[in-house]
Amino acid sequence: MGAKITFFPVDNGDMTLIQLANDEKASLLIDCNIRAAADDPNEKAPDVAKKLREKIKVDSDNRPYVDAMLLSHPDKDHCLGLEKHFWLDSLDKYSDDNKPQEEKRIVIRQLWSSPMVFRRASKSEPLCSDAKAFNKEARRRVKENRSNKFQVPNGDRILILGEDENGKTDDLGPILKKVGNVIYGINGTATDYLSSKLLGPLSLQDEETEEKLSKNNSSVIINFHVKSSEYSSKLSRFLAGGDAGVVIWEKIWAEYNSADLEYDLLLAPHHCSWRSLSHDSWSKKKEEAKVSPDAKAALSQCLDDAIIVSSSKPIEDDDNDPPCIRAKREYKDILRDVKGIFKCTGEEPNRTAPKPLVVEATNTGFKLCIAAASVSMATAATTPPRAGSNDKK
Repeated sequence: MGAKITFFPVDNGDMTLIQLANDEKASLLIDCNIRAAADDPNEKAPDVAKKLREKIKVDSDNRPYVDAMLLSHPDKDHCLGLEKHFWLDSLDKYSDDNKPQEEKRIVIRQLWSSPMVFRRASKSEPLCSDAKAFNKEARRRVKENRSNKFQVPNGDRILILGEDENGKTDDLGPILKKVGNVIYGINGTATDYLSSKLLGPLSLQDEETEEKLSKNNSSVIINFHVKSSEYSSKLSRFLAGGDAGVVIWEKIWAEYNSADLEYDLLLAPHHCSWRSLSHDSWSKKKEEAKVSPDAKAALSQCLDDAIIVSSSKPIEDDDNDPPCIRAKREYKDILRDVKGIFKCTGEEPNRTAPKPLVVEATNTGFKLCIAAASVSMATAATTPPRAGSNDKK
């Protein structure tokens, strides 16, 4: 079986699971948004915690685990449910062994965390309880690594994504990945099956730019290159950028070559928000709102038959943002020339009972692998041709 990526239906939020094609099916969870309604059997919200547990493995002690978890940024809709569903401490203290399997907290073998993202986010608004818990656990793991010369077991491992200000991460060489670096595998395994190029967060900027970055939802941005299977050398590309806003995508376009941004699969930033594509307010300016050419160019580097996924509520023709109907049209415009398709997690297979949207890495890129996802390519994109994606050197 090939590598798979699962997008869980969590309304306007993100929760994505990458499972590699190696024998161990190494897993990387990107964000979580497990709402109270999703935990209540009397509510209609999909039980995404249960669906996640069905997909991940258990260790020799029968503890559910993910090999790594990345928090793209600490907004509530990207970390909700963390404290309830995940174990946040040394594995020596794990206290759920006698609980029913469905109640055991999930072990995170390795954290992927960015101090700059936390720093910028805290300038914009107070961190929620789950975000504070993630940050506390990241600090604990950094301390353990420093104390033990970076030789730590599962449950204490961490990757720091991007340098912090004032040299605070200068001594973390073995666990520090600078922006522009490539991360091989997950938690030191499956190195031939995944290479992840770290494109953001952007490094520390001048005071004026820092203010803009903080307001634009600074996020970890990674282009994942996923090996389709044990027997193939094909790498399918998955670009994910959390809630990164228009200013960030403009700077990403200025800083990187188009090849760094090419993708077979894109997670539409900020749940298909107009604010990732434009400086103008959608609700105020409507169709007079202008697209940023550079932001759109950065998000236009799609390969043949690419897929763009909006992790959001159903997209309506209204004033909402996110998700925004105009942003959806722009993404379908981007896909037109490559015969790609656009999907929304809140609409698959239908709006009444959405289920996880699964794509599989194949020898020709990512393909939808649930029957309900089959669509006519003729209806995938109907807007005028995209522009500006081939003029980047």
